[in-house]
Amino acid sequence: MKKKKLKKIIISVAGGTLLIIGIIMIIVPGPAYLIIPAGLSILGTEYLWARELNKKIKKRINKFFNKRRK
Repeated sequence: MKKKKLKKIIISVAGGTLLIIGIIMIIVPGPAYLIIPAGLSILGTEYLWARELNKKIKKRINKFFNKRRK
């Protein structure tokens, strides 16, 4: 197997695992607002869709926390 393909598989598994754990943490107690962007950041190193989704989610999280401070 090529090195580049192996890297993509490892990144996909690691990022996907974090993303799934983050989604589960929406339902059960846990820091989903930290885990989901972390998973998307990892996936974003290989996939454009993850990079764009991560930007949108980070904006929403920042907006949410800025409203709570006021």
